[in-house]
Amino acid sequence: MMVRWIAGGRVIDPDQDVDRLADLELADGKVVGLHPVGTAPSQEDTLDASGRWVMPGMIDIHVHFREPGQEYKEDLLTGARAAVAGGVTTVVCMPNTMPAIDKREVVGLLRRRAAQIGLCDVQVCGAISRGLKGEELADLGEMALAGAACFSDDGHAVMNAGLLRRAFEYASDLDLMLMLHEEEMDLSNGGSMHEGAVSSRAGLRGIPSASESALIARDLEIAHEFGGRMHVCHMSTKRGVELVRAAKARGWPISAEVTPHHLFLTDLAVLESHYHGHTKMNPPLRPWEHVEALREGLKDGTIEAIATDHAPHGDVEKDEAFGCCAFGVTGLETSFSLTRRLVDEGVISLSRAVELHTSGPAKVMNWNDRGTFRAGTRADVCIFDPERVWIVDPSVGFSKSVNTPFTGWELKGQVSTTVFGGRVVYHEGKPAA
Repeated sequence: MMVRWIAGGRVIDPDQDVDRLADLELADGKVVGLHPVGTAPSQEDTLDASGRWVMPGMIDIHVHFREPGQEYKEDLLTGARAAVAGGVTTVVCMPNTMPAIDKREVVGLLRRRAAQIGLCDVQVCGAISRGLKGEELADLGEMALAGAACFSDDGHAVMNAGLLRRAFEYASDLDLMLMLHEEEMDLSNGGSMHEGAVSSRAGLRGIPSASESALIARDLEIAHEFGGRMHVCHMSTKRGVELVRAAKARGWPISAEVTPHHLFLTDLAVLESHYHGHTKMNPPLRPWEHVEALREGLKDGTIEAIATDHAPHGDVEKDEAFGCCAFGVTGLETSFSLTRRLVDEGVISLSRAVELHTSGPAKVMNWNDRGTFRAGTRADVCIFDPERVWIVDPSVGFSKSVNTPFTGWELKGQVSTTVFGGRVVYHEGKPAA
C-alpha cells in the first residue's frame, strides 16, 4: 500500500526541532511537508496516526545480516523483516561474512538482492583488508564504485598501523569513513567477558577496558596525522568516551555509536543469566561506571548514534560453555523501545532519543536524504505506539535467531507501522514480504 497522508500523529523530527501534532504529506516516495491536523483528506491512502508518535524512519548503521555464507543465522530477507519490525528503514551491513565483503562483486550482489526484497535500504560496508586478515588493503575504490557506504573490518581490529594509515588515506580520497572495531588483541588475550571482580568470581578470562581505549587512542592519532573520518563502533568504556570527547573538542572528525545492551546491562548479567551465551558480546558488558559514562555521552553529544550491532547466531554457537560460545546478540526489534526507557528514566529527552536513531546516524554517514521530514527527503516513516506494553519474546520475532539478552523484559511502546519510500512495509505485526 502506498501512503499519501499520515494524519493526526505527534510528529517528532529533531532535525527540524519539530514536536507537535501534525499531518504528514508524502508523494512519489518523498516527503512533501507538514500541515495542521485536519488537512489530510479521509481516503484509502491516509493512515490515521492518532495517539501515536510519527518519526523519520530509523537508521541502524551497524548490523550483521550474515549473507553471504551463514544464511542459517540470518539473511537479507529475515534481517530486513526484523529491521522494519523495529521501525528501521536503513541499515548498514558489516563485512564479516563468509566470504568477507571485500570485492566490488559482492557489494554489488548484496545491493541488488536487497533492492529486489524492497523492505528497507540495505547499505553495504566493505572490508578494509582482504579477507579481514589485516594483512593487505582491500580494493576500497572498486567497492566504492559498486556502492559501498563505508569500510570496516568489524569483528576484527586492524592491528597493522601501517595498513590502517593507508586505509585512512584512500578512504579520505573517496570521502568515505572507516568504522573501527577497537580492540587491542594482545590485551584481550582470548577473554570472554569484562576483566574485573565479576570475571574473577566467575573464573573466566577477562577483557580489560584498556583493550578498547588503547586502540581508540592509537587510531585517533593515525586519523589526525594522515587524514580521514573515523567512527568508533560499539563503544563500551568510560575512557573511550573521554578520548572521543577530547578529540571532538579539538575539532577532529570522529564519531561514535553505542548499543542498547551496553546502555542497560552490566557484567553482572553474566552471573545473573547463569553464564548464558546471550550475555556474551564483544565488546563485553562492563561495570556500571562505564554504563553511566556512555549515558552521559548520549546526553552531551559525544555519541551520535545508537546502533544495535545486530549479530544473530544459531543455537549451536550459543549453547556452548560461556568461554567457548560465539560473541553477539540480536537487537533490531527492541532497539527504540529500549531507548524510550532511557526517556522514562530521565536520562535523555524524547527528542534526543529520536535523534540518536534518525538524524544522528544520518549525519555520521553524511546522508542528507533521510533521518528527517524536510521536504524532498525520502518518505521513510516509523509510527510508534507509546502506550503499548509488550514482553520481549524472540521466538515470535522476525530474525532467524533468538540470542537476545532482553528476553522476558517488559517494554512500553512498540512500532506499529513502518513506511519505506512511501509504501507500507510493516503494519501491526506483519511485514509486506
